[in-house]
Amino acid sequence: MATQEDQSQQRVFVDGSFAELAKEMADYLHIGEEVKPLLEKDQKDEALKKIVIASPILNSVPEKEFQSSYNLLIYLVLQSENAGMFLPRVCENLMKPITTSPVHGPGLALNALTTIFNLLKPDSERDNELRFNVFMAILRFVKLNGFYETLKRCLPEIKGWLKQWETDEEDQRKLYLEVAEVAHDAGDEETSYQHVLSALRTFDEDEVKSEEAQQLALRALKSSILSPTHYDFQDLLAVPAIQALSESHPLYHELLVIFAEKDLEDYSDFLEEHEGFVEKEHLDGEKLQRKIRLLTFASLAASTPNREIPYASIAKALQIPDEEVEMWTIDVIRAGLVEGKLSQLNKLFLVHRTVYRVFSEKQWRELNDRLSGWTGILKNVITNLRREQANAEAHKRREAEDLERRLANAGISGNSNTGGGSGGGRRGGGDRGDRGERGERSERAPRRERTDDDD
Repeated sequence: MATQEDQSQQRVFVDGSFAELAKEMADYLHIGEEVKPLLEKDQKDEALKKIVIASPILNSVPEKEFQSSYNLLIYLVLQSENAGMFLPRVCENLMKPITTSPVHGPGLALNALTTIFNLLKPDSERDNELRFNVFMAILRFVKLNGFYETLKRCLPEIKGWLKQWETDEEDQRKLYLEVAEVAHDAGDEETSYQHVLSALRTFDEDEVKSEEAQQLALRALKSSILSPTHYDFQDLLAVPAIQALSESHPLYHELLVIFAEKDLEDYSDFLEEHEGFVEKEHLDGEKLQRKIRLLTFASLAASTPNREIPYASIAKALQIPDEEVEMWTIDVIRAGLVEGKLSQLNKLFLVHRTVYRVFSEKQWRELNDRLSGWTGILKNVITNLRREQANAEAHKRREAEDLERRLANAGISGNSNTGGGSGGGRRGGGDRGDRGERGERSERAPRRERTDDDD
């Protein structure tokens, strides 16, 4: 199925007037003689009515002709101002088996449904209502035939589509619940839960205590506490319909609060106080026990100030033997609730990061304490840095002063030597001058050439 970015690229290429194309389709369906007089009288909708009624035969045409014949039918229907009168029948036909293509038939039918959806104009008031109905047909088709992965790609668009279509709360709820069913059947429990939650949020304040709202709230609550991947319940507790369970189903609400904020000890007290509740409500006690242990571990990690948890503390909090501590630690890390490493030598779990199950006044106080601790550490670091900086600057000044003293002493000694040895200096200069003059004379002496008389 195309997303909004892809919809502008969806095209059905046809050539000819409505009458010509309708005549071609009618002939293909073997009802040309019935449709011809209606087209001559320009009774387009009457002609379309006969074509659509006869269109189930398209499910038995050769596979290679299926797409082109349905594309032509879809094009003709969408030319009518009363397309809403014909599309339900076309969608209904596509929900039925394609007898000539048992293997590829479902994919061909889904492509045809997607073509209808994408050809409807998103900025048209008429087409917006039709798009909702066609999308619901697509959801039902996917539920019957699979193709969940194809559907999943467009799920992020749903919220925007509903707003664009100006869909009322009741229809929004229907769509969200249909998506939840499809996701559940495909084994995608988290997506299913999120769409049930979206459906719950469509109830008005006056409706949250209705039977429908309460049953849906119970469904979301059970799904959340039994899910092996869902550990955050704050979003659920904020939903008015869930809050209303505290009156209609107080034990369920109490159980949710335990999983949201409390630990294994509180859960054990609940089971003792309400003996048989879990079994009577057909809840999976083993799943609940495992989940509350993991959540208890997360709370223990979050409340440990020095980020080190002894094995004994873990065993006590989770009510398990010491030899199972490492196994549960690995499980809680895999669940994404805690990050850290085991120190088998010291029998400690070193916490690197943990998920806060709830962030209330207590957690704010803990955060304040940690920030205060970090502030103290940073102040000490700054004080030490400033002290070292001051020491370095003082050392630099002392070295500069010492250098100045040495230079000053060297300058005084040089002046005294100059006064006492000036004559020697001049004599020395004269000697150099004499040597220079002799050198010059030597350089100016002519060189005598060798002659025969020298022999």
